[in-house]
Amino acid sequence: MSFQSYLNNIETKIGKNPEAFMQLAESKGFLENREIKPDVKATQITDWLKQDFDLGHGHSMAIYAWLKGKRR
Repeated sequence: MSFQSYLNNIETKIGKNPEAFMQLAESKGFLENREIKPDVKATQITDWLKQDFDLGHGHSMAIYAWLKGKRR
């Protein structure tokens, strides 16, 4: 599955696009100035996505990658 397919599937399932997750991650305290804080680990973000949105590991990692700056 391509990176974009992961993002499309998440939006279809959850109804939120990557930008919405950016805003949510910021409100959770994971981001500062739209960047992941240095002390925040990938596991913290993926655990949050799995618990709150019932995403699998691959889909959670796609959101994490998007938050880190991957766009393709």
